Order: sequence, then C-alpha cells, then structure tokens
Amino acid sequence: MATTVNPKPDLGSLRIHDGERSKSGMKKRIAYAAIPVLIFAGIVAAAYAFRNQKAQVEIATVSAPDPGGRQTALNASGYVTPRQRATIAAKITGRVTGVFFDEGTRVSQGQLLATLDDSDVRRSLESARADRDASQAAIADFEVQLRNAEIELKRAQQLLDAGVQTQEALDNARTAADSLRAKIALAKQQVVAADSRIAVAQQAVDNCTIRAPFAGIVVSKDAQIGEMVSPLSAGGGFTRTGIATIVDMHSNEIEVDVNESYIARVKQDQQVTATLDAYPDKPIPSKVRTVIPTADRQKATVKVRITILNLDKYDFILPDMGVKVAFLEEETPVKAKDGEKGPQPVAFIPKSAVHSEAGASFVFLVREGKAERRAIRLGSDRGTDVAVMAGVSAGDSLVVRGPDTLHDGDKVDIRQ
Repeated sequence: MATTVNPKPDLGSLRIHDGERSKSGMKKRIAYAAIPVLIFAGIVAAAYAFRNQKAQVEIATVSAPDPGGRQTALNASGYVTPRQRATIAAKITGRVTGVFFDEGTRVSQGQLLATLDDSDVRRSLESARADRDASQAAIADFEVQLRNAEIELKRAQQLLDAGVQTQEALDNARTAADSLRAKIALAKQQVVAADSRIAVAQQAVDNCTIRAPFAGIVVSKDAQIGEMVSPLSAGGGFTRTGIATIVDMHSNEIEVDVNESYIARVKQDQQVTATLDAYPDKPIPSKVRTVIPTADRQKATVKVRITILNLDKYDFILPDMGVKVAFLEEETPVKAKDGEKGPQPVAFIPKSAVHSEAGASFVFLVREGKAERRAIRLGSDRGTDVAVMAGVSAGDSLVVRGPDTLHDGDKVDIRQ
C-alpha cells in the first residue's frame, strides 16, 4: 500500500526581494505626489469652465418714441377680456342626448346647442294632461246631471204649490241640484290645477333643451353625448357642470392693472394706444372706459377697463390675449423758456433694465454675444417704464432680466 506524502508549504515564495521592495515604494511616492497635481488641474479646469459659462439673460429691443403727437403718460400691460362671456349649463340634472356645436361655431341667440334625456319628464307631462282631460270629462257629466236636477227641482216646486208633494221632497231636490253645482266647481278647479301641473311638466321638458342666450362664438365644448350634466355637480365627480362657453366677440375690451402710485395719470375717456403681444406692429386706438373705484391691497393696483375703438375692424383680437397699452397725455407740449420744445427722451425702457452704482445709472447692452455696460441719463418715470434722455439708441438690444453678477464683457445666452 502506497504512502501519501503531504507537500510542505513553500513560504519562501511569499518573500519580497529587495529590488521589488524598492520599486513598490517608488510607485507609492509617485502616486502621492500626483494627487496635488490632479487636484490643482481639476480646480483650474472648473475655473476655466465657470469663466466660459454664459449668463442667461432676457432682452428687449430699444425703440424710439413716436415723433410728434401725444406723448405717453403711462405704460401698462394686461389682457383682452370680453364683457359678455357665459358658461352655458343645464337647469336640471340629466344625460346628454345631443350636442349640436363645436369649438369655433358661431351661434345666434336662441340657437339649439344641446338636448338632455326627457323621457321621464315627458311621462309626467302626459300624466298631467290625462288628469286634466279626466276633470274636463267629469264636468260634462256633472252638467248633464245638473240639468236633470234642475228639472226635478222645478217639478217639486210645482207639486208643493199644488199641495200634492211635501216640503221635504222639495228640499231634497234643491240639495241634489246644489251638490251638482259644487261638484262642477270642484272639477273646474281640478282642471286649473291640472293645467298648472302641465305647465310645470312642460317647463321640465323645455329644460332638457339648451339654447344660446346670446349671439357669439363657442370657445369651449365641455360635454359629450352620454355624459351627465348638472348645475351643482349633484351626480358626483363624473358629472359635468357646463356644456359650452360662449363669448360675444363684439364685447371684447382690455383690462389692465395700474399701480396705484400712477393711477392719477389715468382719466375717463383718455386716449390709449394698445398693442397686442401677438401683433406688435399693429397699434390699436382705444380709450379708457372706466376706472374701477377700488384697489387691490395685495398688489397695490387699480383695475382699468379700456374700450377698443372700431372693434369690428380687428378680427384678430381674441379673448385672453396679452396686450400692452400706452396712456397718452393731452396735446399740450412743454415749452422751454426760449419758446422751443424742451428736451425729448430718445427712448423708453423698462425699469428692470436700469442699474445704479454710486449715484450713476447704467444698462447692459448685448453686442456680439457679450454684455456691454453703458451709462445712461434718465428722465421721468412712466409706469413700468422710464424715459432715457441719452445713452442708448433705437434698435439696441437691452438686457431686461439677468443675473446680479453680470459684468461688462461677460458672455451671455439669450433666453427665448
């Protein structure tokens, strides 16, 4: 039998020779020395990347004020709002069985828009009509009986006068006639009550038909065939409260919020030039219709409503469009002492574009993708804008919103 000999472990193979030990130490020293170099290189790269990062800015183009005519007393912004806008809803809860319009449909006053399921209310209407017919038939029967009772009453009176019949027979005949007259009166009242129930049932049937309350354009379709509608959402979360929204485009006007500090510059019937954000090259003559006599304490503004003159000429004006308005001064130009006109501003720019430092005002222009600091001389305030007497020219691109750390020469990226 062979004897198995276990091999002895060779610990000498784990020994590190002197040459290898020196090479390993050298590698560690090189790695430790490279760490500060890598950190410094990372810092330099981050600084270079940060320095070349473009600042995000919003710009506006400087435009020259209108030559001659009235000057702008105040600028404001707002929205087009119709005075006559209605969300059409049903008076009752019901299921929609017909929808006869779509978004953009022009409707006339009284035009049929939708219908609801009226099967139940029509049965109520038929029942009320049947009750009325039954009451009218009872009246005819009672009238026939009354004519016979009156004949018997007359005969009883004659027999009593002849001494043939007793007083009791006459009284019974008179009672029968009076009873029939009372029944006829009751039946007539029942007919009146039935007519009232018919009117109520007919109104319920009419409520299942939804019509346009005024002429306009449908701007929202809020219900479909098969859905439940209710004026109070009584049917739960799956019940619609409206069927359509109609706007009278002939009632469009402009609504703006004016800072209460400048509301004194706004007068009744004051001339206004309105410019839609969607059509900046089409100024629209307007005038102040009313100044709402209350202020918003949270926004410190007063609401002003402006009438658009010759509204029918501007078919591109739509509700909720953004609009900028310029309230015009009276035509009384200021004269200097020598009889000439005083200095006129070269432009009006938003106040958000103006910066101040050491009592001097400046703005940032955008030229060739870089911010350029430009000193300006300011004039009078006009709402959210301020007059510039010198420093900028028409056509300049002006930074109206950007980072607080923006400096002269910084690269900028224009936000759209």
